[in-house]
Amino acid sequence: MEETEEKTIELEEGMECVQKGLNKLKIIIEGEPESFTSDEYVMLYTTIYNMCTQKAPHDYSQQLYDKYKEAVEDYILTIVLPSLNKKHDEFLLKELEKRWASHKLMVKWLLKFFHYLDKFFIKRAEVPALNEVGLSCFRDLVYHDVKNRVTDAVIALIDQEREGEKIDRVLLKNVINLYIDMGKGRMDYYVNDFEEAMLRDSACHYSRKASTWIVEDSCPEYMLKAEECLQKEKDRVSHYLHSSTETKLLEKMQNQVLITYTNQLLEKEDSGCRALLKDEKVEDLTRMYSLFHKFPKGIELVAEIFKQHVAAEGMVVVQQAADVANNKTESSGGSHEQDFVKKAFELHDKYMVYVKGCFADNSIFHKALKEAFEVFCNKSVAGSSTAELLASYCDNTLKKGGSEQLSDEVIEDTLEKVVKLVTYISDKDVFAEFYRKKLSRRLLFDRSANEEHERLILSKLKQQCGGQFTSKMEGMVTDLSLVKDNQTHFQEYISNNPATNPGIEMTVTVLTTGFWPSYKSCDLNLPVEMAKGVESFKEFYQKKTKHRKLTWIFSLGQCNLNGKFEQKTIELILGTYQAAALLLFNASDKWSYADIKTELNLADDDLVRVLASVSCAKYKILNKEPSGRTVSSTDHFEFNSQFTDKMRRIRVPLPPVDDRKKMVEEVGKDRRYAIDACLVRIMKAKKVLTHQQLILECVEQLSKMFKPDVKAIKKRIEDLITRDYLERDLENTNTYKYIA
Repeated sequence: MEETEEKTIELEEGMECVQKGLNKLKIIIEGEPESFTSDEYVMLYTTIYNMCTQKAPHDYSQQLYDKYKEAVEDYILTIVLPSLNKKHDEFLLKELEKRWASHKLMVKWLLKFFHYLDKFFIKRAEVPALNEVGLSCFRDLVYHDVKNRVTDAVIALIDQEREGEKIDRVLLKNVINLYIDMGKGRMDYYVNDFEEAMLRDSACHYSRKASTWIVEDSCPEYMLKAEECLQKEKDRVSHYLHSSTETKLLEKMQNQVLITYTNQLLEKEDSGCRALLKDEKVEDLTRMYSLFHKFPKGIELVAEIFKQHVAAEGMVVVQQAADVANNKTESSGGSHEQDFVKKAFELHDKYMVYVKGCFADNSIFHKALKEAFEVFCNKSVAGSSTAELLASYCDNTLKKGGSEQLSDEVIEDTLEKVVKLVTYISDKDVFAEFYRKKLSRRLLFDRSANEEHERLILSKLKQQCGGQFTSKMEGMVTDLSLVKDNQTHFQEYISNNPATNPGIEMTVTVLTTGFWPSYKSCDLNLPVEMAKGVESFKEFYQKKTKHRKLTWIFSLGQCNLNGKFEQKTIELILGTYQAAALLLFNASDKWSYADIKTELNLADDDLVRVLASVSCAKYKILNKEPSGRTVSSTDHFEFNSQFTDKMRRIRVPLPPVDDRKKMVEEVGKDRRYAIDACLVRIMKAKKVLTHQQLILECVEQLSKMFKPDVKAIKKRIEDLITRDYLERDLENTNTYKYIA
């Protein structure tokens, strides 16, 4: 077969064909109802292909590459720019949207025609791709020319929308995306040419708005507007701004609307944070937290106002309790002490709801609530400390026949609240001492309503204050739990040794000395029946435990006597001292004060209380001469055989003793021991410390139990020096050394 050589396309001929195709493309792009026929499309594509694949010197790839750029630039200069220059504002944006779409369409067509060039020549010649050339042409000739006017127009539309006008959001999105397209996905053009200007304008807009709102609106109204604006700006970002703008835009808005006016807004006299707390505006407080929680300045101010408000409410409760006590009246809830604790519970419950709800359980507000309660919980309430009142409240809750009959769930909740308040008081050791004293009475006199509840509160206190805080109390409860076993063994001992049987029913409670409060013991001359019982138990106990010594605390004992009066026999429930005194009257109907004292070997203060309880109080089992309401050392007493009562069983109480002073002294003594132990422990570990360092470390360690007085610490340091635990440095007297 004969080979046929393809005709070479000359440059001029080929370019004429290409230009013809480009002219028709412009017409199509401009929306004329024309299109390329299949033959025209194939012809143009083939011509360009052949011109690129001809052998040198007829390879016109470079000339076609230049022609492509020339075609794009020509279209921009002759059609696009003139049409844009005639438009302004929103019309400019619409025209730009249209022209950018047309430009992309044109480039798309050209890439099809110049496909071979784009695929092979670009790589070989190491020149920009055709798509990139098209973008560069639009960016250099159009974008840089109109960007300032476009940015102004976009910002104007955004401002119109902020003022409530409806705008074409789709148009804005398309135009704003153009900034990103110009950077081929990079944000430089978007940020530098649009975002910065838009953010400046936004700041100015909200600055103007906020300056008006702060004068005209109440705090809740202002916050509603701020919240609405925040939401609208987020909405704006989601519809037509880039997502990266949201944080910056909200920051600008919040700076102008919230941060600038933080103090002025939150402290508005009739509608600020204090007023909202006072009026219990939960929804507004929730909104306030939502708006300010990301700004330390704002949230700290809200927390401080919250703290001050709660502290002030607490001081009102303290004052109310003091007023009730001063007027010697009782509120409907009981004594002023009980009423104070209940109101403190209510206050804590109320504002804990605020902390968890309005303030989203934020730790700053937990701290504020704690500090607020520490303010008034460490004030004296009608002469008593909160520590004492809490101990009394617990006693009233846990003892038999307390002020209210409560379910297990309510009691558990109440104990939880008590423990929470205990954590707020600085003198926890005072609470511990008073609680221990009252616990001892409940346990020893069988007044505790439920052992599980006793253990429950100790468990809660242990969790909050540590094992050392509750160790003695736990030991007390354990002692009482062993009484039954101990008594069973004692009864077995008596059964096996009939000679030791005292002839009376006798139960002995053995207490571990270190666990229980200190009690005064005396060598009471017991009646024969009681004395025999004591000796029997001593023998039993010595055989059981050889290395323990028993000290009898008769003041804590209880006796049941049958009083045989003329009208009827009455069972008397008495203390050991009272029983010993009344049993004397079996030997003689009449005794003098001096004879009773000699016979019983009781101190005057104890004897006066005993005799007053059976001759001057409600139950006059003895007649006193001379009659009166007080007992003196010259009085004489005679058995009152005419005594009677409607009850067949009565409890004869001793006059109460105010041992508060003694308990406070005990706390003071324990504190001295605690300070000594703490100082020695610190110095043993550190060996050498300056005076200030030692004081600070001692205060820090002891503050978990009580607030130590610096003067007291200094005094204990001097005492430890005299006792050779510490010594001063000879060269620096402000430094202490531990003596090993």
